[in-house]
Amino acid sequence: MPRKTSLSRRLFLCAATAMAFASPALHAADPVKLKFTLDWRFEGPSAPFLLAKSKGYFAAEGLDVEIDAGNGSAGALTRVATGAYDMGFADFNALIEHEAKTPGSKIQGVYMVYNSTPAAVLALKKSGISKPADLAGKTLAAPIFDGGRKAWPAFAKANGMPVDAVKWQTVEPAIRETLLARGDVDGITGFYFTSVLNLEARGVKPEDIVALRYPENGVEFYGNTVIASPKMLSEKPKAVEGFVRALNKAMLETIANPDAAVAYVKERDPLINVELETRRLKLAFDSVVVTPETRKLGLGAVDADRLARSVTDVVSAFGLPATPVATELFTSAYLPPVAERAIK
Repeated sequence: MPRKTSLSRRLFLCAATAMAFASPALHAADPVKLKFTLDWRFEGPSAPFLLAKSKGYFAAEGLDVEIDAGNGSAGALTRVATGAYDMGFADFNALIEHEAKTPGSKIQGVYMVYNSTPAAVLALKKSGISKPADLAGKTLAAPIFDGGRKAWPAFAKANGMPVDAVKWQTVEPAIRETLLARGDVDGITGFYFTSVLNLEARGVKPEDIVALRYPENGVEFYGNTVIASPKMLSEKPKAVEGFVRALNKAMLETIANPDAAVAYVKERDPLINVELETRRLKLAFDSVVVTPETRKLGLGAVDADRLARSVTDVVSAFGLPATPVATELFTSAYLPPVAERAIK
């Protein structure tokens, strides 16, 4: 009889153990589902986001991240502001504009990917343009919403030029570089690492391109940042912290081996031109990610004084109705320790 009782007890304990392992309540927490929007298509610069997902870095942080392509920074901001997406990748200057026009959104940047704006004025050497002063009296083409065009007043001020020193021709993004290549305009504004490659694709030799990059000509604007919705920040701060930690790991890997990182872009979009997107990634990281400031402060961080100045300068350049508080637009609270963000 005692033997039977002992056997029954063992069977009961085995069954209870099996139920415990099968019970969701006793499992580790289910992954946090998180919707993330890029600012643009799946191109070279999106490599670290796609790498982090494909290599399981987000999953290791307990996150199930869905990454979608975007159609511009304004669109990424709208997606996050409306709650359609939890986090996104957008131009910090667009965030300043959004907050100035619709105060109280409480969207915050949490990891500054582009340490400086990628905006540039591009021209052809044959035009005689080699420095900002040479732009006086010239005609520049760009979409009305182009970041470089909107930031032109800051570029002009930094270089001692009147805002109306140039004439603007409003064009669709798809024909901007074509007009310059044909000589129909004197110059264009656009993202440096995009417009240079677009010009080359239209037959312009690299040595014939003049690029007056805004950061090298006195404009202190920051560039694209990871943004998070107020709901994520208040209800799931650990998820935001985990996302940033995983992305930071992927950023360091991308810097160390950009050729390998592009494979994760192709994995997501098999139709990309790998050689082209590798060049785009390297141009982007060499020009706006790996900078003297990020070497000093680590990836993802900002200089508080520069941030405050840039907010004031953006408000002035864009003609905004209010000046948002810099510390309410970006927080360093979710960044990993400096040692983990240091560029090797």
